[in-house]
Amino acid sequence: MEDHLLPLERRGTGGCCVWALLVVAMNSLVLLLNFFLMVSILAVVLLPTIVVVFFGFQCHSRVLHSSASYCQALLDDSSSSALIILGFVLMSPLMVLGMVAYCRLARRLRLFMCFQPCARATYKGVKWPWCEEGRGWSSQLKAWV
Repeated sequence: MEDHLLPLERRGTGGCCVWALLVVAMNSLVLLLNFFLMVSILAVVLLPTIVVVFFGFQCHSRVLHSSASYCQALLDDSSSSALIILGFVLMSPLMVLGMVAYCRLARRLRLFMCFQPCARATYKGVKWPWCEEGRGWSSQLKAWV
């Protein structure tokens, strides 16, 4: 008989509370890991947009009007406005590319498999998802993200 057809035994009240705290802590840690990974990937991908918008705002006379030499020699108000517009126009496609890179990395590392169900705290004998010998994962199936 397969293990998932057997009735699962419930934990006691104290064990259930301890396991619930452990599951919540593990899921919170995985959530923070995913968040920091996404922020770091988006920061790297959006770096050109951030730089262009920064220089556009820094050299515009109605915003910051820096007295730096490149602002006085190279950029006037119209070119600063063009940099600001270019930065915001580039932001959407770069954001999509950053999210695609994050999703591909998260799928390859199976980061979403690290989230644990609450049944792990309630019942004994619930298996870890990554220990189930490739169930649900086909090596032949490929998808573009």
